[in-house]
Amino acid sequence: MQKRSLAELLTGAVILAVAGLFLFYAVTTSGRSISGGPGLSLTARFDRIDGLAAGADVRLAGVKIGQVVAQRIDPQSFLAVLTLRVDAGLRLPHDTSAEIQSEGLLGGKYVALVPGGSDRILRDGQEIEITQSAVSLESLLGRFIFSVTEMNQQRGGADQPAPAPAPAPAPAPR
Repeated sequence: MQKRSLAELLTGAVILAVAGLFLFYAVTTSGRSISGGPGLSLTARFDRIDGLAAGADVRLAGVKIGQVVAQRIDPQSFLAVLTLRVDAGLRLPHDTSAEIQSEGLLGGKYVALVPGGSDRILRDGQEIEITQSAVSLESLLGRFIFSVTEMNQQRGGADQPAPAPAPAPAPAPR
């Protein structure tokens, strides 16, 4: 009985060690880290960030260069303030813009950086001043439906098909 208990204990320890190695591998190769890590820390203010969460990608030309590490509300302006950590090796121009974009119709959101043409370079802790907030799909659909309904009301139902002509009278019997 003692040998069996020791064998079970060793087997459990090996399984836990292998699971730990898999977890370590997954975290280090996914591009995400548990801590903030080295990089350039930038902030950006947005009117709305619909569905963007901490840990979301920051991309430049479609390539992941960082992630969103924090989000908060500015109590004076009521704007969403994002803290971004991007690759420190990039020399982003001072007039770089940040846009919240969608990965697809039902996909997640990410921050896309669009470099400007300035000679000045963004430094650690600086703010990206040119931003474009998330576009709400629900809001766009609501506006479209409202405008189509309003157009139809202004036309007075001109799109309605004309009533069918009355049938011709039947010939008299002989």
